[in-house]
Amino acid sequence: MAGLDARLNQIEVKISENSFRENQGLGNEVGYYIFDYNPVEERNVRHYIERLKDRINNGNKAFQIIEFDLFHLMVEILEEEGYLEAFFDLEKENGFFEMADSLVETLGLDETNEQNLILSKILETDLTDSVLFLTGVGTCHPIITGHNILNNLHQVLDTVPVILFYPGEYSGQDLKLFGTMDSHNYYRAFRLV
Repeated sequence: MAGLDARLNQIEVKISENSFRENQGLGNEVGYYIFDYNPVEERNVRHYIERLKDRINNGNKAFQIIEFDLFHLMVEILEEEGYLEAFFDLEKENGFFEMADSLVETLGLDETNEQNLILSKILETDLTDSVLFLTGVGTCHPIITGHNILNNLHQVLDTVPVILFYPGEYSGQDLKLFGTMDSHNYYRAFRLV
């Protein structure tokens, strides 16, 4: 695998191609991509994404980057619904894993319809002429997992390319979060670079 800086520097060129944003050349597959990286590089990846978003969104490109940090999105939804403090209390009383299970149910994360509050929030955004960046999956694991968000979003969004920034390894079929947690799920995603 090429060095991180070399790979990051390929992103702008790739997403600027019309064929990329129109999902051409993928064998009629929806444009879902994963940019995997060593988790110790999280800060560098986040800084790069901020600079890239600023350059694209404030430049003269024919598209924009819309980023959803999944952790921040989850907290925002819990605040809007008035549940945030209740989940803090639930964790104190019953531990993290029971709170996490309850949170998955409350957010409807196993659903692909309007009951999935994460998907609903993403889909209520105007995604016209955009590339969707998903970040923060490492921060909200195991509540929101890479395979869960990709599998569910894939069923309801096929109009714009989606890039999941993943702090771990992607083999083309398996995601390994933080380079240690095995996942044996199949993904319909391509490696971005």
